[in-house]
Amino acid sequence: MSDSEISETEDGDLVPAVIDFTKMRDESGEVSESYFLTFSLALRWLMPALFKGGSMPISIRGTKPQLDNFANVMSKEKRYLESWKSNGLDSPHTYKNKAKLGLAISQFERTTGVKWPFKQ
Repeated sequence: MSDSEISETEDGDLVPAVIDFTKMRDESGEVSESYFLTFSLALRWLMPALFKGGSMPISIRGTKPQLDNFANVMSKEKRYLESWKSNGLDSPHTYKNKAKLGLAISQFERTTGVKWPFKQ
């Protein structure tokens, strides 16, 4: 993510961002605040593209388990939000998807050491 941050050119084109889970930690082993901020902003841009089927100029790097867990959380996030939109928050189907999302987030956080930036 230090390679670039999410921004727009003067023409309105998006500048590519790089999310690299293997480089998010600083010398002390803590997740760098600037990496976390860029990660959060990248997700803010990526989530609408996930629903619309579009693409975003974001490169995501990491170990296979990190990438697998990231993809799993994004998939579960999409299912939860779709269920919420279709069935409402009080639906058993929505609760089930929320629980699955919570498990996926826990696994992602354990694998990457990065806190998922969205509240459930």
